Amino acid sequence: MSFEELWNRAKKAGLGEIAEKVFAKERLSLAEGIELYQTPELLVLGELANFVRERWHSDRAFFNVNQHVNYTNLCNKFCKFCSFDRLPGQAGAYQMTPDQVAEKIREHLHEPVTEVHMVGGVWPKIPYEYYLDILRAVKLARPEIHIKAFTMVELDQIAKVAKKPMPEVLDELREAGLGSCPGGGAEVFADRIHREGYRQKISGDEWLALARTVHEAGLRSNCTMLHGHIETAEERVDHHDKLRRLQDQTGGFQTYIPLSFHADNNEWSHLSKGPTALEELREIAVSRLLLDNIPHIKAYWILMELGIAQTCLSFGADDVDGTVVEEKIYHDAGATTPQETAREDLIQAIRDAGRIPVERDTLYNVVWSDVPDLIPTGRPISEIASHSVEV
Repeated sequence: MSFEELWNRAKKAGLGEIAEKVFAKERLSLAEGIELYQTPELLVLGELANFVRERWHSDRAFFNVNQHVNYTNLCNKFCKFCSFDRLPGQAGAYQMTPDQVAEKIREHLHEPVTEVHMVGGVWPKIPYEYYLDILRAVKLARPEIHIKAFTMVELDQIAKVAKKPMPEVLDELREAGLGSCPGGGAEVFADRIHREGYRQKISGDEWLALARTVHEAGLRSNCTMLHGHIETAEERVDHHDKLRRLQDQTGGFQTYIPLSFHADNNEWSHLSKGPTALEELREIAVSRLLLDNIPHIKAYWILMELGIAQTCLSFGADDVDGTVVEEKIYHDAGATTPQETAREDLIQAIRDAGRIPVERDTLYNVVWSDVPDLIPTGRPISEIASHSVEV
């Protein structure tokens, strides 16, 4: 589709002023974000998001070869949307030893895994040394691997049990092997939802303050929002705005991941069954348009089925996550996707979606691509006015 065709479609859909700002790389307002959630013109919304996606990344679509380790499900936060947490003595409660964590890593030494994503519940009786020990155990089992571990909620508890300032804790975690942080635990920053759904967890402001500290320590992180439950469009847009304003200041967010609410086995099951496929596409598209300073938008295939993730690659997403291996948190909540997928299957899925597969490491260094010398298809912003950009 040519620039002029997209421009005309946006105007016809009532999105002309938003399109002008998108083409000019101007930030959308909160009111315009709400308009994007409300417009019935989903395909035009997706086309605008795809324009931005290709301006950032051309036809590239990223993935990595990773594995997940959920080291414990012991948790005292009692989040109403959670199906993973357990108390000691409950059926299914567990806490891995460092040796067991290392064994999980050794089980996949035959695969070209570059990242372990390691998160768990929050339990105050876990000693500080345990967190250092599981990092060291991973590095001992696979020294070259990048460890992406501990959400801001986990870091808050780790610092409390350590009785040390967060910058000092981060230094010690890095020395033990921590490479970056995931984006979970943010949920929705709105105080209303925090009170109703996860009042034992740190607030949105506290999550943002911890993310700032993580970035100031030189660590990159991701960011997320849990959507498809009781949140409003206004609360979603406010969440996006707070993320992009922190990103303005730190530049530390690599990737935004919309996390789909899954309704099985939790206290919010009667309120929502989670987002539909069309709502997944809208969330990806709105995120790409609002989060103008976060480089990557991820369609996390394990939450939405691989076919929907493929479609998201034309609605603003440029990343589908990785091979995963044994994800527990969302499968306990009813996710029906496989718990892992083969590298070759991800490559083929990206090709089938009309994109160029690029295997990355955690920090988006290119590991492999079947087109080694990629030439961007996007044009400089100065050419936009001449209607010469192909989207």
